[in-house]
Amino acid sequence: MPRTKGSKDCPKTNITKDYASKIAKKQERITTLTIEIASIQKVIEEQKNTLKEKKTEAESVLKKLLASGMSEDEILEKLK
Repeated sequence: MPRTKGSKDCPKTNITKDYASKIAKKQERITTLTIEIASIQKVIEEQKNTLKEKKTEAESVLKKLLASGMSEDEILEKLK
């Protein structure tokens, strides 16, 4: 006698429950990653602002040195 297709010995699971739990885990992971991305973006913005401040400060010091009569070559030597 030919065998029927599929196995009758396999336990039947609630497939909907499995998918629901997987979806819930994925959504939780998405939330966690979204929060992490937001914090990283905040750090990047803070670092950008710090660099802008340092650049402005460096430009003002350079202008003062040039205004005081120091040449560009002398300024470069002091930076080394």
